[in-house]
Amino acid sequence: MNETKAYWLDRKENVTKVYWAVWIVCGLLLLIDPLIQKHEAFGFAEWFGFYGFFGFVACIGLVLTAKALRRVLKRPEDYYER
Repeated sequence: MNETKAYWLDRKENVTKVYWAVWIVCGLLLLIDPLIQKHEAFGFAEWFGFYGFFGFVACIGLVLTAKALRRVLKRPEDYYER
């Protein structure tokens, strides 16, 4: 009676396929970047791979900001039991 439903991402080979698919899509998007004509307001936004690099840096910044915010907002383990 205690049947657990198996999802497709529970299998390790499917997770590996998704991982490599994301890398392939990112690589393809980076390869076609020079082929796209850009009309940007700022010159630096037309650099090769700018949005990929900017997204990576922004993601790192968000993680570091969240870690710093955790120190400020963290409550003791028994906070609600007091």
